[in-house]
Amino acid sequence: MNTELTAPETYNITDEVMRFKENDTAAVAWRDQGGDRKDISYRELARKINQYAQALNARGIHKGDRVLVLLPRIPEAYFTYLACMRAGIIAVPCSEMLREKDLRFRMEHAEAKGVVAFHKTTAEVNKIGDYSLHEKFIIGGEEEGWTPLEQEADAASNEYQAPVTSREDTVVLSYTSGTTGNPKGVVHTHGWGYAHVRTAAREWLGVEEGDVVWATAAPGWQKWIWSPLLSTITLGATAFVYNGAFDASTYLSLLEKEKINVLCCTPTEYRMMAKLDDLASYNLQELKSAVSAGEPLNRPVIQAFKDAFQIEVRDGYGQTENTLLVCNVQGMTVKPGSMGKPTPGNPVDIISSAGDPVEPGETGDIAVHKDCPALFKEYYRDPEKTDAAFRGEWYVTGDQALKDEDGYFWFKGRSDDIIISSGYTIGPFEVEDVLLKHTSVKECAVIASPDEIRGSVVKACIVLKDPAEESEELKKKLQDYVKQMTAPYKYPRKIEFMKELPKTASGKIRRIELREEE
Repeated sequence: MNTELTAPETYNITDEVMRFKENDTAAVAWRDQGGDRKDISYRELARKINQYAQALNARGIHKGDRVLVLLPRIPEAYFTYLACMRAGIIAVPCSEMLREKDLRFRMEHAEAKGVVAFHKTTAEVNKIGDYSLHEKFIIGGEEEGWTPLEQEADAASNEYQAPVTSREDTVVLSYTSGTTGNPKGVVHTHGWGYAHVRTAAREWLGVEEGDVVWATAAPGWQKWIWSPLLSTITLGATAFVYNGAFDASTYLSLLEKEKINVLCCTPTEYRMMAKLDDLASYNLQELKSAVSAGEPLNRPVIQAFKDAFQIEVRDGYGQTENTLLVCNVQGMTVKPGSMGKPTPGNPVDIISSAGDPVEPGETGDIAVHKDCPALFKEYYRDPEKTDAAFRGEWYVTGDQALKDEDGYFWFKGRSDDIIISSGYTIGPFEVEDVLLKHTSVKECAVIASPDEIRGSVVKACIVLKDPAEESEELKKKLQDYVKQMTAPYKYPRKIEFMKELPKTASGKIRRIELREEE
């Protein structure tokens, strides 16, 4: 195990934040679409962490308990997540786009004791009538049956005696999509956070104390834990937060006006910005580091930013189960189209089906050694899937690449059926499961379809019970049905009606054949 990335035995990731608790510099700089502004100093952040932790404890939520968190891009998201971490409470990030079915599964599987939700995201929780939560906390409003967390916290003391946590204690339980079955609960420890900050935050993002960092990921995803949260406020930087819809011109104006030093966007956001005719008219002289993650970024987009701002947008590769594994760090020679090299300290290689590292130029599976401090602990309550994820000493990511003579990785594709669209990871099973519940659908297969802007979009190949129903109107109805039944980002932007689906002799759908046609 890499001792430089191994946390002390007794450790809490929020210890990194509390180093700055006497600072009056901004920890969070929040802006919204309507022009409202709010800056939270490190001194105030430390106080809020202590108060929120006490409020949770006072209502019976303690170390080791699991709590679902459904909050948008608001300062209270920082208070809540960090308070949970400080108190040893295990946060379960949930996108505000999740629906009753998604939330019910997470509640039951995580054995959640509580939930913290924004006042606009309580409706789907309220639909889950037969799951008894110990406590429901609301932020930003009042509602019968919900405890106002802000009011409870305001009445609490500024000081808090945090329980002792170890580097092996769970800090967050994030759910990730799979090709079959329900999402998997990924267990990360406080020790994982320690390693993540010292690799992804420092080596890839290049964050330094005093920087203004804008990472655009939304709460509810592991990527938000990665960058907007841990990669900024653990290093004494300012986390810039914009709570508004994406607009390429607005984003570039904010980069200029707020003097952003470090930017972390999705490939889709970079692609949309690169399409602007007046890209070079924006003054981004304060921007020193720009990175992209979620899927490979197109070379023309990288070149557009280099021409306009003399800055190299550097790709990075990682997963919910680990951290930033392969990237182009600042200052290293970039080979256009390459993923870069493994992040310093993380044992990542390309292995064969036998579990041995392959020769340069040979395609294999991207894998992480089991002793990597930034690797997940396990899939929660699922030892079989945990074991299946490993090949000997290596955790297998499910992605394939080759390594050249200089040690650079070159992405070749996914070895499973996962769809990555605009940075969202979507399991085809989840979409198929919804579609098959529709009365018009006999069979379906969901695949990725290439898209210039989003990288890929969800496509559903559908066999109808009655072919005579085939119409554009039915396509729209099916799309709306998926949006209602599960998170809207999973809906099929493309639908193709087919007479039959290609299958193996044993009756399994050959998605690979459908993907190749795309």
